[in-house]
Amino acid sequence: MLVTDVGFLVYFSITGLGLVPPEWAFADYADPLMVSWNWSFLWIDLPAGATGLAGLLLLRRRASSGPQLMLVSPVLTSASGLMAVAFWTLRGDFSLVWWIPNLYLLLFPLPAIVRLAGAGGRGLVDGRTGNGGQ
Repeated sequence: MLVTDVGFLVYFSITGLGLVPPEWAFADYADPLMVSWNWSFLWIDLPAGATGLAGLLLLRRRASSGPQLMLVSPVLTSASGLMAVAFWTLRGDFSLVWWIPNLYLLLFPLPAIVRLAGAGGRGLVDGRTGNGGQ
């Protein structure tokens, strides 16, 4: 999770500096509409990364709010991946260069979401994961 959270920051830094190699760029990468679409993810990816990093810090400090904050990050990450996969599906664009990372963002958080949410959210009751407050 740490790698993904930092990856969001790195991706937008690389994109902002114009360092994405053309052969790695998605279809119509330079089109102003696609640029806007890509940057629209900033507002879900940065909170995903920030809540993940803050949650990890809180967990290290054994703060009771750590698990709750940790739940926000994988939910946002998965939603980000779903949004991108849905977009590429609607466009009929099946480039593995962009599908693989976005399927990763969609799917890898699911076990963490289940674990952190516990049975009906009870896994977060007492600030620990997976014990249902018992």
